Amino acid sequence: MIEKVYLDNAATTRVDPNVVVVMTDCLRKNYGNPSSIHSFGRKSRALIESSRRKIAKLINASPSEIFFTSGGTEADNMAIRGAVRDAGVKNIITSKIEHPAVLNTVVNLEKQKKISLFYVKLKESGEIDLSDLELLLKTHKNCLVSLMHANNEIGNLLPIDTVSQLCMKHNALFHCDTVQTIAHLPIDVQKTPLDFLVCSAHKFHGPKGVGFLYVNKKINITPLIHGGSQEKNMRGGTEYVYGIVGLAKAMDIAFSKMSLHHDHILKLKKHMILKLKHLIPEITFNGFSSSTSKSLYTVLSVSIPEFENSDLLLFNLDLFGIACSGGSACSSGSSKLSHVISELHENKNQVVVRFSFCKYNTLKEIDYVVEKLRYLLD
Repeated sequence: MIEKVYLDNAATTRVDPNVVVVMTDCLRKNYGNPSSIHSFGRKSRALIESSRRKIAKLINASPSEIFFTSGGTEADNMAIRGAVRDAGVKNIITSKIEHPAVLNTVVNLEKQKKISLFYVKLKESGEIDLSDLELLLKTHKNCLVSLMHANNEIGNLLPIDTVSQLCMKHNALFHCDTVQTIAHLPIDVQKTPLDFLVCSAHKFHGPKGVGFLYVNKKINITPLIHGGSQEKNMRGGTEYVYGIVGLAKAMDIAFSKMSLHHDHILKLKKHMILKLKHLIPEITFNGFSSSTSKSLYTVLSVSIPEFENSDLLLFNLDLFGIACSGGSACSSGSSKLSHVISELHENKNQVVVRFSFCKYNTLKEIDYVVEKLRYLLD
């Protein structure tokens, strides 16, 4: 009998048991400060550097280009603010459906009159208008383009290779938040040149509170957080050794089994789409959410016309043991329609639910969720 179903993996994921093992072992045995020169410290330092090398190899980067952070938000800030402060960026091009870590940062920089801010046009589906992006790049110099690889609410995939080529053509820097994709899709920074890439471990069964920023070796930026000489003088503060070890292990597992996980999760998503269409004909899908080629396979965003007690839908699903969301976890506590959905739809009279899947979900769980959703709508 199913009692609990977790379909909010775009918000965070359950930590892989193998990650727990390596982190627990590290907690027990490696308590030395990695900045200390004695053997205890050297062991901790060795773990950090081996993790850095492992991560760099997975995305085809140099270890010197990987800087550990507390997660995606810090890494986004480190990249964007560093590009403005140190790399001569005067103009930032982004979209209105980016993650708040990017949107609130660029708006803050605009308010401080440090940059001019431009939003690329979106098509009705939430797709980036590449013609408008190129026009903006032609019109403005000293640009940073900040666009996420996959939208965290609707799953739309950015044509990252095309955007990378446009940025190089117009001598613009390219910052890509890959928090939702880095362990689900192959990323090679040599084949797809980027200036900044962002990762957060808890999106792919690693621990919370740790991530990294990839900075292309051609770019020189100064620290966001000042302190000691950690992270090659790029981020002050004693390193989160156990989290870094967990991040590297989770990423290694994800990359080694990426194809297997892709096939399993995509099967779940396709199954849910078919069941929803059959049992709830009035349902619609947001963005490219239901596409198998233009959307991240872990995310499915749906809209349902308002009904009696529709404002309690997520709460009632939770009573059935089903965890999902109305959008980004970063906007939890807000009763307003998310900024992403607001940009896509003029009609606000709808209930938006985001289901996001992982390797631990099953077909039986999907059937259970659709059954309870249909029951609540009757």
